[in-house]
Amino acid sequence: MEGQQLWRTKLTYKNATILVCFANLVAAILLLRGSFARSDRRIAGPHQMDPAQIRFIMESEAMRRAMEPVDLIRRLKEIEHEAYTNTEVGIKQVPKQTAAVDLSKKLKDRAMNDANNQKALEEWRKRKVERARQREIEKNSTITSLL
Repeated sequence: MEGQQLWRTKLTYKNATILVCFANLVAAILLLRGSFARSDRRIAGPHQMDPAQIRFIMESEAMRRAMEPVDLIRRLKEIEHEAYTNTEVGIKQVPKQTAAVDLSKKLKDRAMNDANNQKALEEWRKRKVERARQREIEKNSTITSLL
């Protein structure tokens, strides 16, 4: 009985939390150590290849290069080059036409803007003259009323 009571007094929530945290810390250290040890083995592995492995790698690279469709790739590049040169010719003609269209639009817009500006200027002048007349009339009426 006394042994059980000793464990109950020593095993509190605080002590249990500390024990679990310590166990997690130990587990994390072991996992990190294991992962770094594996990566060290992977890094050290290629540097310790024997000549047979190196020869095998070289042969496989040569076979891979031999299987590439070199003629097909060359022909595709030629087709792309032809298509690119054909589009350049088409592009040279189009900007001249668009430039002429843009210039004519600008001239038309300018003429319309000039006409609109002239109308607005005339209206503004009429309003200004009308306001000046109204001020003269008011000025004259106040002078006559004072006399």
